[in-house]
This record gives sequence, C-alpha cells and structure tokens, in this order.
Amino acid sequence: MKIAVITMHAVKNYGSALQTYATQKVLKDLGYDVEVINYIRKKNLDSNLANTWTRKDHGIKKIIKKAVLFPTLKRWKAVFGGYLGEYIQTSPCVYSDESDLEANSVKADVFCTGSDQVWNSGWNNGIEKPFYLTFVPDEIPKIAMAASIGKPELSKEECENIFPYLRRYDYISLREISSVEFLKNQGFENVDFCLDPTQLLSREQWLEHSIEYKDLPEKYVLLYQLNHNDTFDKYAEEFARRKGIPLYRICTRYDQARLPGKPIFIPQVQEWLSIMNKAEIVLTDSFHATAFCINLNTQFVSVFPNEYSCRIGDVLRLYGLEERRLRSYDQFDIADVPIDFSPVNEILFANRKRSIDLVNEIIRKSTRNSKKNL
Repeated sequence: MKIAVITMHAVKNYGSALQTYATQKVLKDLGYDVEVINYIRKKNLDSNLANTWTRKDHGIKKIIKKAVLFPTLKRWKAVFGGYLGEYIQTSPCVYSDESDLEANSVKADVFCTGSDQVWNSGWNNGIEKPFYLTFVPDEIPKIAMAASIGKPELSKEECENIFPYLRRYDYISLREISSVEFLKNQGFENVDFCLDPTQLLSREQWLEHSIEYKDLPEKYVLLYQLNHNDTFDKYAEEFARRKGIPLYRICTRYDQARLPGKPIFIPQVQEWLSIMNKAEIVLTDSFHATAFCINLNTQFVSVFPNEYSCRIGDVLRLYGLEERRLRSYDQFDIADVPIDFSPVNEILFANRKRSIDLVNEIIRKSTRNSKKNL
C-alpha cells in the first residue's frame, strides 16, 4: 500500500527536516510504501529565497542584504537539500501550488497530511489548501498524522474556511492536545492525539541516525533560538556564566555570529542531533528542540515565543514538565534540580506505542471504509 505524505519537508529548519524523516520511517516500519509529495511553496524554492527574505527591503539595502545572505542560502541548500536528497523519498515532480498538483496528479492508496504547522494559517500567511489535501478526489482515503494548527483555537472566519476541508478527512490526528479538544468541541468525532513524529522514534534510533560534531567541550550550555530576543540572549550569557561552563549557539544563519555564544554555524542535520544530545543543558524557544530534549533525556529550559507558544506548553504539560518553562529572566535557578526522566520516559513510551498503533489503525480503517464505498 502506498501512502503519499504532504508536509513542510523543505523548510530550512532542523525540526521540519527531522519530523519528515521520522514520519517516513514510522510509516515504512509499519510496512507501507511512502512518498513525500515534493510540495515547495514558491517563496520557499531555493531560487526565490533571497527575494523572500528581502521582500520588505528596497534599493541598496536590498542588494546589501542579499549579498550578506548569499553564504547562508548556499549553506542551507547544501545542508537541508543534501539531507532531503539522501534520506527522504520525494515525488519526482516539484509542486509549487494547487494547480500543479491537480495537473500532475500524485498516485497513492492513501493521502496523509503530515506534521509541523501545516494548518497554522497565521504561520502560512493564509490557508495553504494543498496541506488540506484539496487536490485529492473525494473517494481516496485522507488522514492527518500529528498535524498542527499551532494555536488552541481558531477564529470564526478560520473555522468557516477550514472546516469544509477537514470534514473530507477520514481520520485526523493532531500533535497538540488543546487542538484535539477544540475540534471535538466543534463537533468533529474522527479526531485524536498523536505525538509529534520526532517522538515516535526512540532515543536509540535518533542516536544511531546522528553524526558526531567535533570541537565541542565536555560540558557546554547550548542556545538554540529561532526568534530574535535580546533579553533571552543576555539571560543565556548570564546563565552559562553562573554555571561556569561555556555558552555555545547553533547559528541558523552566518550573520548570527555577532550574537552571544560561541557559534556553531549551520551544522549538518544529523550533527544537530549530536549537539543537542551532548549538551549539559539546552536553552531554547523551539518546539522541536524541546521535544528532542525530552526524547534524548537532555536537560533543558524552554522560553515561550510571542506567537504559537501553545505547542511548547502542550508538550510540557503532557510530560509534567511545566516548571521547565522560563517565566522570568531572573530565574537562574530554574535548572538547579535536574529533571528526573524516569517518569517522563514512562509517559513517552506509553504515548509512543499508542500513537504508532493509532496511525496504523486509522490507515487501515480509512482504506476499509474506502472499499466499502466503492
């Protein structure tokens, strides 16, 4: 049986790349043939990234900014494009909009909306119809695997626009419990919770997939920051100073060299795993970094970003780790008591088994229902 998955696989982001790998591996391990639909929105195509990143700039400022970004764009293509090319089975065609998908139809027994913020209309600057499988005929099974809305509820306008698409799905699983509760309160019955795909693989599986990053000290505080925040930067500096160990920063762009922390410039995707695993403690505002720290049993502190922070809040609540949310930038004792990962792992293992069983079951149910309707 072939499953075609559409997700945010081509975003220049470690969490996006690794959740795609995890989704593919889980489905393959269940015995399915998997193809990731090579859907890359026009603004995210390598050829358009320079214009996307400088869309608000003009004249000489735009030219200078493009020049500064060029080394980063080149490195992104090598790191993320290289990883996807080696580890992800994508469709032969590249699709950039709904009309591409309709004109060159993908063939599969089941279509699956994957994880990441595929249903977050704020993040996507509107409703991205292909992520709702609008190009798939009604009679073909459609499921969602740990999809994310990115917020605990939707506006009335969003509900009116999105719900007709969601009702075409046979089964929906979401990675945020708050989103599951919201949809159920709106009358959806075919909705359930599923762990983020990165947590469906074990720590051992991720370490086997990782590559050692050299030139790191035995102990270091790691800063992985996706949202610019000067106060967070200063906090990280002081936190590391008080710990008496050096601060390292994973820089996702070369121009971040000026920020606090010894820079680790755009490491390979598999090196990112190793860097996260070996850190004494990770300071982060990233959902996926938080999820990986839990999975790898790495000590961490989470800083909520200004937008779409419920993703991190939900995962902390699931594991009883709400105290690891930084609520004030004078909380330098927040990590003095290490996390006891024994009860955390019990919750993780139970939810991993339940989630994988759920994914397998909804695939089987959707195909059975499809055959009945033929």
